Amino acid sequence: MDVNVDYAARRQKLLARMGQGIAILPTATQKLRNNDAHYRFRPDSDFYYLTGFAEPEAVLVLAPGHPQGPYILFVRPRDPEREIWDGYRAGLEGARARFGADQAFSIHDIDNILPGFLENQDILFYSVGRNADFDGRVMHWLNMARAKVRAGVSAPREIVDVDELIHEMRLRKDVAEIELMRRAAGITGAAHRQAMRNCRPGLYEYELEAEIEYVFRRLGASASAYPSIVGGGANGCILHYIENRAPLRDGDLVLIDAGAEYDCYAADVTRTFPVNGRFSAEQRALYELVLAAQQAAIEAVRPGNPYHLYHDAAVRVLTEGLIRLGLLQGSLEQCLGKESYKPFYMHRTGHWLGMDVHDVGVYKRQGEWRLLEPGMVLTVEPGLYVAPDNLDVEARWRGIGIRIEDDVLVTDTGCEVLTRDVPKAVDEIEALMNGAAPRLGPDEEDSLAVVG
Repeated sequence: MDVNVDYAARRQKLLARMGQGIAILPTATQKLRNNDAHYRFRPDSDFYYLTGFAEPEAVLVLAPGHPQGPYILFVRPRDPEREIWDGYRAGLEGARARFGADQAFSIHDIDNILPGFLENQDILFYSVGRNADFDGRVMHWLNMARAKVRAGVSAPREIVDVDELIHEMRLRKDVAEIELMRRAAGITGAAHRQAMRNCRPGLYEYELEAEIEYVFRRLGASASAYPSIVGGGANGCILHYIENRAPLRDGDLVLIDAGAEYDCYAADVTRTFPVNGRFSAEQRALYELVLAAQQAAIEAVRPGNPYHLYHDAAVRVLTEGLIRLGLLQGSLEQCLGKESYKPFYMHRTGHWLGMDVHDVGVYKRQGEWRLLEPGMVLTVEPGLYVAPDNLDVEARWRGIGIRIEDDVLVTDTGCEVLTRDVPKAVDEIEALMNGAAPRLGPDEEDSLAVVG
């Protein structure tokens, strides 16, 4: 099922926000992995958001009021010899016919052509500091335009960061983006269920990682949205653990934080479950506390609520539970005031999600937390991590790391959990892992992933 993305409408919206001036946005560059092998290329998110163009060595120029049209692309020209080695290129003709560019030029001619677009413009919209090499080229083009001042030509006198304009657009997802994120969520859910079904003592963390990433690719994801975290036992207490080399031991939990990327849109899901399919009493107590905190946080994700409210809701439930279980001492208000929970819960409860796993958009405006709005997508991911060397707690709690994370869309009336199909209740997890839950076949998995 194809998703109809209206890139032209996005460009028109940005052009309206600019009003005047000229914007320059390069895509990402190819990165050398070693010797003559490159990492798999992924376009810059802002560039792709406005163009849908996924080739390297491209630059977008937007020039409101330009007589030949405001949408200009600089791209690699067709090269039959290189295409034999590296794959098909859209070329100048494809940039116009397939991607709607009003004008298209060879990227090899950009130094000669682009300075002309800067002439007699008052404002340059450009993100300074992202790419030092490209910054230098932009300054060179500006100086070329300035050099014509005696001929009556003016150059931009002001450089405005284009990021804020684009990132405010990206923060509120449109219908097509939400559909792509549902696809990413569906694929990710299928992968997490596969890991739960196949987990058993004696496997290695990387074997579960392989199960997950196999499902990602089989169901159409381009890649993982970020390096997958598969932490067994005490490794689950390391927030960004990505070694994934240790054996999975009977009696331990395993924490998996993994999400698929579909057409440059990310999912971000964490589930924690017992390696042997059964929670111990201590594991269950902490797990159900984290789950209760997540449920309280999700209930606080509503339009009009300030962003921080769902984090505060989770912290309150976690702190109250830690006191009840004896891991913290003192009253609830005392522990909250002193932030006594931080040795067990040291991160915030979520972040924006979209084309980037930690997506763009400011969290505060003029020092105040911004209000949630329909179309925003965020993660809700409380956790508890009892370090294996924490001698302030009984030994039975040590080395338990738990996080539960879902992707949540703010709607007009509340919220929608995009990743609700991934089991997270204790009984659901144990049923799936021990064969009591229905096992979905490949066709059913494919279908589920497609509808999200």
